[in-house]
Amino acid sequence: QVQLVELGGGLVQPGGSLRLSCAASGGIFSIYGADWYRQAPGERRELVASITSGGSTNYVDSVKGRFTISRDNAKNTVYLQMNLLKPEDTGVYLCHATASRTFADTVSGRYVEVWGQGTLVTVSS
Repeated sequence: QVQLVELGGGLVQPGGSLRLSCAASGGIFSIYGADWYRQAPGERRELVASITSGGSTNYVDSVKGRFTISRDNAKNTVYLQMNLLKPEDTGVYLCHATASRTFADTVSGRYVEVWGQGTLVTVSS
C-alpha cells in the first residue's frame, strides 16, 4: 500500500520548535514534489510549504522566516522544521506528495498523489 507516514507532532509552548518528518513507504520508489498542509479546528485546509523535485521551496506568508521545508531523497523523506511557533500554528499537519511507484514510472513521468494521515501540533502555554 502506497502511503506517507508523518511523525514529530506534539505539544509545544509558544516560541518553541518542532520538526515534522514525512517518510514514504509501501511501494513508493521516489518522491517528486511534496507539500505540508495544516488544518486548524473549524478551518479550511491550508497549504503551508512546498518543495519541488529540484529543491525549490515556497511558503505561506504567515510562516515565512519561521518554517523550513527540506527533503532527503536517499531516504524518501520530507521534513518541516518549525521555529518560533505561535498558538495560531496549532492544527493537524498533513504531508502530501506526488510520487512514482517504480523506476520505470519515474522515467516515464507516471505519478500518483499520496497523503499522510496527519500529525497534531498544539502550541499552547
